[in-house]
Amino acid sequence: MTPDAEAEMVASLVTRLERKRAAEAGGVNLAERAVKLASRYGLPHPESVTWAEQNDRWASCTSARGTIRISTRLARVPGWVLDAVIVHELAHLSEPNHSPAFWELANRYPRQERASGFLEAMSGGHSDPCHSV
Repeated sequence: MTPDAEAEMVASLVTRLERKRAAEAGGVNLAERAVKLASRYGLPHPESVTWAEQNDRWASCTSARGTIRISTRLARVPGWVLDAVIVHELAHLSEPNHSPAFWELANRYPRQERASGFLEAMSGGHSDPCHSV
């Protein structure tokens, strides 16, 4: 491994570790937060919601299992942005695609569009939690 490649790999690992620590230290109980949001917006309750190292998307959902994973990159975003991502994934528990029915559910969260703009600015042009960023 070249010194440049080694430095790049170390920097990447440090970034990942810092994100994981921030997510764990942030004191955010994702499962509890998701249940409250699901109840407030009439969405299905998840089986689990956890932090995960995801570099190519903000979050992901396995609707058949009811599991949601939130990227550790979101550990430091404002709460309303995190809530928008959680609601987006909760909507996927009912609608696994991005159909009009899905957007009707996701947009129950009143700041969904604003959060998409925040994520788009943060990612340089991609705002959908499910798509590559």
